[in-house]
Amino acid sequence: MDNQQLQNLVERITQELLMQNITRKRVLYIFCESSANEAFTDQFIYLKTNQIDFDLLFLDGETSAWLGLHQIQSTGAKQIIAADDYAKAPIELPMDYDAIVIPEIDLDNAARACSGLKGSVKAEIIYAALVLQKPIIIGEDTPGIKRSDRRTLKALGLPPPLRKQFDSYKGKLKEMGIHFSNQALLHEKVKSILFSSELVSQVTLSFQDKVLTSDWLVKNQLDSKTLIIHAETIITPLAKDFINEKRIKLHHHKGAGQ
Repeated sequence: MDNQQLQNLVERITQELLMQNITRKRVLYIFCESSANEAFTDQFIYLKTNQIDFDLLFLDGETSAWLGLHQIQSTGAKQIIAADDYAKAPIELPMDYDAIVIPEIDLDNAARACSGLKGSVKAEIIYAALVLQKPIIIGEDTPGIKRSDRRTLKALGLPPPLRKQFDSYKGKLKEMGIHFSNQALLHEKVKSILFSSELVSQVTLSFQDKVLTSDWLVKNQLDSKTLIIHAETIITPLAKDFINEKRIKLHHHKGAGQ
């Protein structure tokens, strides 16, 4: 083996080792039907090449869906129902993923999600993801009416009164921390959220003022970070609640603020 062959071998081994150290992300796409994913083929290629794996869940109605070969059903009012021994309930699914992607949401599920209600696959997944503080990305250019309803009613969108209500629900979902993006750009939004949040979480910020408020924490998007404050800094009650909820680490620096 000459020097060039040896160098090429070392390069290949190095690349393989580097690829093994890359932490791949995993997202769940929720589609209304099995054909709805065809328009996202290029997006899936993009995700794969950017270290993001994905699973596709196809709704089989409001309360049931298929994930691979396994059928899952919503929990209903009292108990979890599994269609087979290996199927998880929708409320359990967000635990397995770094983010949830819903290309299209309708008026009914938007209303359920805003109220924290269950009873449908989408609503239960959104509820669980919010509780687990997992990112949720929803397509913003959606008519707000289910595909099945469009076919049955021969209508492409909601009438003005219902559209106004739907837009109101979308605004509330944004206030709850849910991200919205154009359907054609969902893959870019997924990458931006997953990897930028990973980098930001490693940042240590410093607070220089005398009173730390929740508004400042929200503005600086603090989440599971380390925050350096002065020993004399006053923390408001709402800021304390935010710090506890987001598990922010505080480091007190004595005398720095004088």
